[in-house]
Amino acid sequence: MLVKLWDYISGREHTLAFLTYQHASLAFQTTLVGSLIAVAIAVAVYRLPLFSALTLTTSRVALTIPSLALLALLIVPFGLGVVPAFIMLTFYAALPVIGNAIVGLRSVPASVIESAKGIGLSRWRILFTVELPIAWPVILTGIRVSTQMIVGIGAIVAYVLGPGLGSLIFNGLSRLGGANALEMAATGTILIVLIALVFDAALVLLGRVTIAKGLS
Repeated sequence: MLVKLWDYISGREHTLAFLTYQHASLAFQTTLVGSLIAVAIAVAVYRLPLFSALTLTTSRVALTIPSLALLALLIVPFGLGVVPAFIMLTFYAALPVIGNAIVGLRSVPASVIESAKGIGLSRWRILFTVELPIAWPVILTGIRVSTQMIVGIGAIVAYVLGPGLGSLIFNGLSRLGGANALEMAATGTILIVLIALVFDAALVLLGRVTIAKGLS
């Protein structure tokens, strides 16, 4: 099996590198945009108990939406290609981060906030210099979960001719029994796992650099 896998990879390095780059780039961009949207939503609702509870519940329920069904619905207004893939992945990327961001912001001790107010900091300055830094470890955990999920789900966008390694997997599965079919699917799967490991290692390093020692 390993020999056949190596034989399949040999001579296809440029194609595989390009597909890997596409997959990693799409995952990175959608996770970044989704995380920014999620934090913005969390900032808007975390001080409002009813809205924060509804947002938490909605984000958890939304995770149960089948990705293929959502992708199929997006084909109608946006057609095939990158646009429906980007929207679908951004939607799913935001969901784990929303919950963690709300929980992280609400867990900031009231005494810390009062102390910040006592030295004359404005609400927005308290948010950016006190609350978000304290909540950051929890938010980063959500981003790590989101990243792993999006790298995996990213393979599905091949159904709408989206970019990435999903095309290798689905083309291989559709040709099972044919030449190089199993090797094609296995190569796509292995490369997706490697992307996930690299991204997670990068986020762990980011946490070590950005999280204060007292919060880690």
